[in-house]
Amino acid sequence: MTRCFWQPPISKQAPKVELKVAVSSDDLRALEANLDGGLTREIYFLDTAGLALQQHGLIVRVRSTKGRAGDAVVKLRPVLPKALPRWLRNDNGFAVEIDALPDNYACSGTLKRTLGRHEVERTVASGKPLTRLLSGRQRRLLTAYANVPLTALMTFGPVRVRKCRITPIALDHPLMAEEWTFPDGTSIAELSTRCPSGKAAAVAAETSSALRAYGIVPDDEPQVTKTEATLRYFRPLFATP
Repeated sequence: MTRCFWQPPISKQAPKVELKVAVSSDDLRALEANLDGGLTREIYFLDTAGLALQQHGLIVRVRSTKGRAGDAVVKLRPVLPKALPRWLRNDNGFAVEIDALPDNYACSGTLKRTLGRHEVERTVASGKPLTRLLSGRQRRLLTAYANVPLTALMTFGPVRVRKCRITPIALDHPLMAEEWTFPDGTSIAELSTRCPSGKAAAVAAETSSALRAYGIVPDDEPQVTKTEATLRYFRPLFATP
């Protein structure tokens, strides 16, 4: 029997699961992912030089999407949904799901704000801080869990991202293919798919089997999230001489 890539316990604490696996750019080509015909984004993360937000389980991300609205996100990971304050759980912009990699999983909570077209680009071009794009509730969330002054946050980015939807042979649900390219030309790639928690085991098994048919198997090394890879790449820029 083919071993499943993902082995997280299926939890009822979140309605959805996002299955993710780090792959290579060659793997995306093997799947005939048309990245040039998909979405193009510029992504920034905000944190202190010492990654104080990350240490408190907080992620702040700002995205500019070509031809579409941008967005700003504050994410808590890991999180216990029942322990969240009511004002946050009842916010229409807040969503909870399980992020599952082949070697670990975590429940995350995301508070999202939709931005206008070119709003991110205009802010960057003006030299103003990206923190000004955060909503009042997002700032409240940061204060509640980290109490880090917004003026202490630095910009990690941008990373150029290309993504597209693919449906490999023998798979009846789509996958999202992403390639993140850093300023020096190096890149990381990922495949992901979302499904209801109750169907996660079946979707994980089906997806694992389909990807193995293309010769795609997770590395033995611990998987690194896109956020972690980005923070690692840009952090030396803020190192004190």
